[in-house]
Amino acid sequence: MQGKPSTNKRRDAYYGILLLGIVSLMGDIVYEGSRGLVPSYLEFLGATAVVVGLVGGLGDFLGYTARLVTGFLSDSTRAYWFFIFLGYGLVVSIPLLGIPLGVEIAIALVLLERFGKAARSPSRDTVLSVISKDVGAGKAFGIHEFLDQIGAIAGPLIVTFLMLATSNYNVTFAFLFVPFIGLMLALVITYRRVRAKMVPVEAQRIAGKREKLTRPFYIYSFAVLLNTVGLVPASLILFKASGILSSAEQWLVPLTYLVIQAVDAPMALISGYVYDKIGIVILVLPFTLSVFPPLLTMFGTGLTVLMLAATSYGLVLGMQESIYRAAVSGLTGVSSRGTAYGVFNTAYGLGYLMSGAIYGLFIDFNVHLIAVILYALANQIIAISLLLRIRSSLRKRETAV
Repeated sequence: MQGKPSTNKRRDAYYGILLLGIVSLMGDIVYEGSRGLVPSYLEFLGATAVVVGLVGGLGDFLGYTARLVTGFLSDSTRAYWFFIFLGYGLVVSIPLLGIPLGVEIAIALVLLERFGKAARSPSRDTVLSVISKDVGAGKAFGIHEFLDQIGAIAGPLIVTFLMLATSNYNVTFAFLFVPFIGLMLALVITYRRVRAKMVPVEAQRIAGKREKLTRPFYIYSFAVLLNTVGLVPASLILFKASGILSSAEQWLVPLTYLVIQAVDAPMALISGYVYDKIGIVILVLPFTLSVFPPLLTMFGTGLTVLMLAATSYGLVLGMQESIYRAAVSGLTGVSSRGTAYGVFNTAYGLGYLMSGAIYGLFIDFNVHLIAVILYALANQIIAISLLLRIRSSLRKRETAV
């Protein structure tokens, strides 16, 4: 049995995790700050509601499904840092929206930023999982998501203030060059500090062939797919809130979104620490909690109920963004981890795409309460059973070792 890691190794690991978190924080200030502004900007440029909706849906779908390719390429080439720099470099697409070039160029820039997220995410999560080995994957992804969410809250607040002060889309988007420059400086510092910890991984890759993804990993990814298919997306919570509020109360809609983000951050941090103590079984909690947001959303007739839906959704989201990702590192070898994160994120994104369509139809057709309850429960019960099956498999593997 190996002894506990030295204090220096733990300190270096935390420092690397903190640096990667700051990179994500700066990135979120730019692109999360823009997400609430892009739809109205495209409309200002002349895009129709259909076009705005398609751009949003296509961007999110691209941001998840392209990870299957970029994850495989990062493992095949071992160019993790190339994909990280490429992905974060494409965040420049957002401040470039400040240059008035027409609606077609604006749409292309929005989609390019989403592709950048697909390019960097598998490689960044692989690097994070490697440097976290001395402190625990749960803590690493929890801290990373906590810092990430600080940026996700700060970004929209900065953009809101700029629009109130200037009422000018171009000035607001152009200002985001400032945090973008901070993002790239932080990334260069992180690369210089953290890359040395990836050298043993690269040596391992050269010494042996890439490991195959295991059956428990695929079962886990399918469980996550079912979990997200059964979970109502945030957009529909906001849609329902907008529908029950008067025109003078519409400012409460972005406030509802901020509630989600505010709950997400501390939950990511807390659940990450718990994951390192008890393992993958902690995922039973978010799978169970996932039943509540759709029920509260579908049948909520007042803002208080929808705020409860947003709060419960934020709790689940915080765990999705931290311990769901941490669990991948426990089910895969380092040499195939980029591919694994690509597969995992594709399943995750596909689940949300399907849930948006299904719950959207439920709302449009005013589906009966019993049918919604059965649908939500069935998805989560099956997902939990698969999760427990994985836990049993992992115990057998540990015993065999």
